[in-house]
Amino acid sequence: MEELARLAGITVRTLRFYRERKLIPPPRREGRIAWYDDHHLARLRTITALLERGHTLSGIAELAEAFDHGRDVGDLLGVGGPTEEEPVHLTPEELADHFAGEATPENLAAAMDLGYLGTDGEEIVHISRRLLDVSSALVHEGIPLAAVLAAAKQVRTHADALAELFTDLVLHHAGPEDLPRLRPLARSVVEAELSLALDRRMRRP
Repeated sequence: MEELARLAGITVRTLRFYRERKLIPPPRREGRIAWYDDHHLARLRTITALLERGHTLSGIAELAEAFDHGRDVGDLLGVGGPTEEEPVHLTPEELADHFAGEATPENLAAAMDLGYLGTDGEEIVHISRRLLDVSSALVHEGIPLAAVLAAAKQVRTHADALAELFTDLVLHHAGPEDLPRLRPLARSVVEAELSLALDRRMRRP
């Protein structure tokens, strides 16, 4: 414990306090010996970084609990992972930087519910670089992250309906082996129709 505290730049008393608040996971025990590892050190450094950014210990505790009980990377990506989207590995500090301090426990929980976020050890995994970049850009334009995630939930519903429509179309007139080959056509139709719909919406008085 003394060695871990020294490496993390905190006192043993502070480390004990963090353990009591369950901000760090318990050590691995062998008899009467408690072993800490790099994951504990990374968590302590993350806590320090979040405190420096103005987060409270209560908020950090909620974040830690969400990560410890959230989906891991296997649950998030599923068997084989996404076929076109590029997952992104982030530290908690990097996630906070992407969203200008709006990586609150409530927003984190909403992103996990959508399947956007999972964990891989001490790292966070976002399922799609494109979605991460777009949501980050919207937040930096002044749109609250909570509103972005609420809109994403609606988009998910419409996207599922479009995917089902295209899949049913191909399965009715072709076969399941044709779905991967024809998939880019579905994406092109959706992109074109959305572009035209935005044109119509912006012309509306």
